[in-house]
Amino acid sequence: MLRPFESLRTVALAASDGEIGSVREFYFDDEHWTVRYLVVNTGSWLAGREVLIPTRALGEVDPQGRFIAVHLTREQVRESPPLYSDKPISRQHEEELHQYYGWDPYWMGGMGDLGAGMMLPPSALAPPPAFAPPPELSQDEPSQTQKIDSHLQSSAELVSGYTIHAQDGEIGRVEDFILDDSDWRVRYLVVHTGAWFLGKNALLAPEWIDRISYEDAEVVAHLPRSAIKGAPEYRAREPLTREFEQRLHDHYGRTGYWEGKKTGG
Repeated sequence: MLRPFESLRTVALAASDGEIGSVREFYFDDEHWTVRYLVVNTGSWLAGREVLIPTRALGEVDPQGRFIAVHLTREQVRESPPLYSDKPISRQHEEELHQYYGWDPYWMGGMGDLGAGMMLPPSALAPPPAFAPPPELSQDEPSQTQKIDSHLQSSAELVSGYTIHAQDGEIGRVEDFILDDSDWRVRYLVVHTGAWFLGKNALLAPEWIDRISYEDAEVVAHLPRSAIKGAPEYRAREPLTREFEQRLHDHYGRTGYWEGKKTGG
């Protein structure tokens, strides 16, 4: 189901043996536009500590959006590597997290990349081995962390002030994200066109975006401003139907992402 992320913020996460906190933001891979982690505010349970929950550990989202099932125990979450909210998530931290849970990292391919909706059942999530940080390396001995560029980005950072830059100038700002909770892909960015209290909301699919410029705090789309401005208006309070998506893709002259799924039964 397609959901605006704003509707998931503060939603509770339910581990196999109790609640662990509520959703604050998410981190996504801007190369594959897949959500890799939810940032969870644990409240009084862990004295306000925030934790990362990999999306591969997520189960069903309650139809009314009241909670998200997590195929982990509270103890597993409690003992996971700490998240430092004042620092960006490094590839080293990701390596530590995956080592703790005993999973192959998603950037190494194989079972580590579950971006196509292949969520693990509870039986596949055995208690992780005792966590041990990777050994220190000398400066002349680069680690795998240093060799691989991270594409992990914060949803909160983009919504906090990133603008949308079309082929012929600025058109608006990032307002929200539309997520597919079956595979945790980012299907659309919600763009607010015009001034802060004027304009309308439109949708941009990741496929129509050239790049994200973190230096300039902008998302660059290879579309003219007139196309974005004339797109069907998105209203967050109304269900995002396939009919609306079809009109949106027809407007931009693009094929829907769902077209490739129309094979077989």
